[in-house]
Amino acid sequence: MKIGIIGMGKMGEAVAQGLARNGVDATMRGATRTTESATDVRDRLGIPCGTDNIEAARGADIVLLAVKPHQAERVVRGLSEAFTSDQVLLSICASITTAQLAEWSGGVPTIIRAMPNTPCLIGEGMTVFSAGAGARRDQLEAAERLFGPLGRTAVVEESLMDGVTGLSGCGPAYVYLIIEALSEAGVKIGLPRETATLLAAQTLAGASRMVLERGVHPAALKDEVTTPAGCTIDGLMALEDGKLRVTLIKGVLAATERSRSLRGA
Repeated sequence: MKIGIIGMGKMGEAVAQGLARNGVDATMRGATRTTESATDVRDRLGIPCGTDNIEAARGADIVLLAVKPHQAERVVRGLSEAFTSDQVLLSICASITTAQLAEWSGGVPTIIRAMPNTPCLIGEGMTVFSAGAGARRDQLEAAERLFGPLGRTAVVEESLMDGVTGLSGCGPAYVYLIIEALSEAGVKIGLPRETATLLAAQTLAGASRMVLERGVHPAALKDEVTTPAGCTIDGLMALEDGKLRVTLIKGVLAATERSRSLRGA
């Protein structure tokens, strides 16, 4: 499989590195805005990269669009004459809809929209897909197989993709903030910084794995830790008093609304 990656920013690079590190059978070629950044990509990632979007897209089975939302229309319109009907335009741009991409690309390639997150870099990502009009089930399955080695995948209706952006696309940043806060608490009670961060990060990693592997509601797992008159209930009461639950919900909602607003920005 040949993949042309248009835009080698943080997310495009994370996907490229994830594909390379996890042994995905694909030949990649990138395109970025400047010769300096193209050279940097070639040197660090070992991926052919230049500044010509059409050259990167030519002959590719999948054209991966990884530019900023405000750049998407200009870039896709610039590629419109180069697209072929057997290509898939796979967009990881937040907010941009499959209908917009179809219009800008002249309706030639198949459109699939995806929202990965940065843990794809280490094979622990979450990538969610939605199909554009006319996309076949086998094409969607091929996109899932491509990202499968980078973590877990799911398919949703496109109307939910802004919420996906707010939850899992932006989610790693929320988790890093929680880890940082727990680490600060560890330092406050006397733990060395490195040890406190290790405890916080591994605790979140282990708890997440429990949710994924046991398949039970998080509340049930929480109750397993919360013994009567024990330490955990006091900690939970303090967190509820500080409105941690509602604050996290508001964070996801705010990011979701921002994703929606980008279409008109």
